[in-house]
Amino acid sequence: MSEIQVSRDSAAFCADLVRRHDFARYASTLFVPAELRRALLALYAFNVEISRIRDQVSQPLPGEIRMQWWTDLLAGLDHGGAAGNPAAAELLEVIRHFELPVEPLSRLIEEHQFDLYNDPMPTLAALEGYVNDTSSALLVLAGRIVAPPSAELSHLARHAGLAQGFAQVIGSLPRDASRRQLFLPLQLLQRHGSGMDAVFSGRQTPGVRAAVNELVGEAARHLDTAIALLGTVPPPVRPIFLPLALLRRELALMARTDRDPFVAQPRSRLSVLWTLWRASRSRIFKVG
Repeated sequence: MSEIQVSRDSAAFCADLVRRHDFARYASTLFVPAELRRALLALYAFNVEISRIRDQVSQPLPGEIRMQWWTDLLAGLDHGGAAGNPAAAELLEVIRHFELPVEPLSRLIEEHQFDLYNDPMPTLAALEGYVNDTSSALLVLAGRIVAPPSAELSHLARHAGLAQGFAQVIGSLPRDASRRQLFLPLQLLQRHGSGMDAVFSGRQTPGVRAAVNELVGEAARHLDTAIALLGTVPPPVRPIFLPLALLRRELALMARTDRDPFVAQPRSRLSVLWTLWRASRSRIFKVG
């Protein structure tokens, strides 16, 4: 098989991986130039690979081994191992071509080690640190693929990532509770007279509802700030933040008292595409 064919296969692998497991980000790449889309999909595929390790292992040790393989790859210790992993091969090419810093990618892996264990997320500050080094960092790196780095981009990415990350914590409650993981900060639960057992029971209680609502409020605050900051970054960067257009309605639904946070509420792909397309034509997100 020719090198060109292998390269095309790797790109197709990354696109399919992101399409299946992170459709909102996949859809957002449809609004960037084709020459940048492949690079963004490689970065997002890396994120999917790391984020899904917990889903693919039954014990922490195999997960630690997989994460260490990626850490070694980024440190230059792969000894040719990337050739057998399409996502890794694509990521290394993106790092070289766009001169992406390796440190944030390594920190993203390190933060996701938390996923492998059942220790509760202790505080809102701890969750902010986790999300900042995962969701927000990913947005910063994606922005560097499209435009030169800037303080404005980093500021926007921090708030956008926190809004997305907090919403993801709430949306993942059914899955996390079923495997006795707690990303909803224990601090918030205890503030409202609740705790881990209430979450793991999978039943909505007043305390759990109040904790969820508090996190929804935090996410909405960061979303407001992110939307206000969109105008400070170059227009070509804005499509990266298109998934923010999905959050306003999702957060409103999450805050409804008649919505059980332990019942998954998936959004159709058609709805995602329609929302992002409409947003792409709005003044806030429009490129030109």
